[in-house]
Amino acid sequence: MTERLPPRATLLGGILLWFAVLGGAISWTVHAIAAWSIDELACAAGRDELAGVPLIAAVGLAVAIPAVGAAAALAVSWLAWQRTRPDGPAGADRPVDRAHLLAIIGLWLNLLSLTIIILGGVATLVLPPCQR
Repeated sequence: MTERLPPRATLLGGILLWFAVLGGAISWTVHAIAAWSIDELACAAGRDELAGVPLIAAVGLAVAIPAVGAAAALAVSWLAWQRTRPDGPAGADRPVDRAHLLAIIGLWLNLLSLTIIILGGVATLVLPPCQR
């Protein structure tokens, strides 16, 4: 027999599970918009800095902050995967099985998103800014 959770715990668990699945993709979107936009807009204006901050440091922050978000989503998805492992016979507890599947999807999606962020960061940080 399964035990009913309080509504607040159910809500928090659902939000964390959605973060575990979508956190990396959202972080990658933030990275794509921020890092490349900062680089392109600063270079189009003919500047090598953004509000007094060197362009390389601004782009580095636009890579590091989303990478931390994707790594956090990866950690939450791994924790969800560990906590929702099926212990009983197949189909015994369908909500837990669905959560386990979502955790597996989150693991792969967050790993892919983190890899894309890191490789995109390498590209923006290694290539000289404002190269024409």
